[in-house]
Amino acid sequence: MSVPHQDIPPRGGAPAAAIKPFQIRGRYFTAVALRPEDGPLDKAFYAALDAQLRWSPHFFDGAPLILDLAQAPGLTRPAELRALTDSLRSRGLAVFGVQNASPSQVAAAEDAGLITIASGKDAPLNTKGPARPGTRRELPKKLRPPQNRLITQPVRSGQTVVAEGGDLVVVGPVSSGAELIARGSIHVYGRLRGRAMAGAEGDEEARIFCNSLDAELLAVAGLYRTSENLEPELLNRPVQVFLQDGRLCVETLG
Repeated sequence: MSVPHQDIPPRGGAPAAAIKPFQIRGRYFTAVALRPEDGPLDKAFYAALDAQLRWSPHFFDGAPLILDLAQAPGLTRPAELRALTDSLRSRGLAVFGVQNASPSQVAAAEDAGLITIASGKDAPLNTKGPARPGTRRELPKKLRPPQNRLITQPVRSGQTVVAEGGDLVVVGPVSSGAELIARGSIHVYGRLRGRAMAGAEGDEEARIFCNSLDAELLAVAGLYRTSENLEPELLNRPVQVFLQDGRLCVETLG
């Protein structure tokens, strides 16, 4: 990467033109949340974690990870949190922060070199039965027409495609390890095997459509489901993904 050159003026002088040698840009990315239960982080905990990593290695490969401490109020000792962080990183997990932390846990996280971030939302795993109550927030009126993005070639593993101002349309397959992110809806005219995140700025009316579902992660306005929580009858079928009554719903088309 080249850095713009800036001449150093003589002492007491000023540069003819100030050129900033950097850019500040917003960036979307997927973070996996690990939510430990309150209890000892013993051999049984790490054995279960290792089993999960073996079961879905591609989902965790290279994904940033946060610790959700909502169910672990007793995890407050800095040494214990440092040990957990080191163990996760030794397994190739890029843990960088915590959420749902108490004040004492925030202090322990800072001691372990972790940052505190605002909480996201995850989707209920049980899609049957009474719906969880939810409220819908009003979105601000759009000041400009949507800026949709069209991709007419396959999206390869490791690629991230973002539609910052509208819908994202992909004419072709999306490989495992690829990411699709859109402010609006996502349309995939092919097999969806990677991660798809619609409504990235909170649009709860956004949807995901694909010709063949085999996704690692589906998300709309922060509510998400992973491949482990998708019913077998939905796989390799054309589907739509949408929010209804605070739930992330996945339904077949036709």
